[in-house]
Amino acid sequence: MKPYSESCERNQAHILEILTPLFADRTRVLEIASGTGQHAVYFGQALPHLIWQTSELEENHAGIRAWLAESVLDNVLLPIALDVNDSQWSLDKVDAVFNANTVHIVSWQEVERMFENIGKILEPGGILCLYGPFNYNGQYTSESNARFDDWLKGRNAKSAIRDFEAVNKLAESQGMVLVQDEAMPANNRILAWKK
Repeated sequence: MKPYSESCERNQAHILEILTPLFADRTRVLEIASGTGQHAVYFGQALPHLIWQTSELEENHAGIRAWLAESVLDNVLLPIALDVNDSQWSLDKVDAVFNANTVHIVSWQEVERMFENIGKILEPGGILCLYGPFNYNGQYTSESNARFDDWLKGRNAKSAIRDFEAVNKLAESQGMVLVQDEAMPANNRILAWKK
């Protein structure tokens, strides 16, 4: 049976609105942590000019494959094994990277590694696009995000909603400049940087 994420279903149309102009002149996107595969199918269908490379931990590949098999999209590729903990990603260069809802789940050290690897595989002029909740100036943007952060830390002490300023500093250390910071429904954001 295909895995299903209700939050993917809710947020994908809103994310697509932002991705469409950002990725209009892109050719190859790496999606880090494709999860169920729903986003890949939805965005791949809506943006047929893109080659969309899915990636995930090996144990989650079956679910992504199930979504891809049903969608029959030529431009969305089968998942590759990718772990943010890997010191080096054995991948061809890409001109776009997309990730939803990972930086608050993994540890800060893993976020740092993820940015280091993105810096290596993202071509000059490439776009990095992150979706999820972020704090600003050390403050939550909503009461619900404060509760969500408590829940995250209760599950795993290394998880947390990250400060925009700290994440932006990681992007800058990899030669990226912020080009968009967009408020999204449910107190999430889309952050986009250009290398």
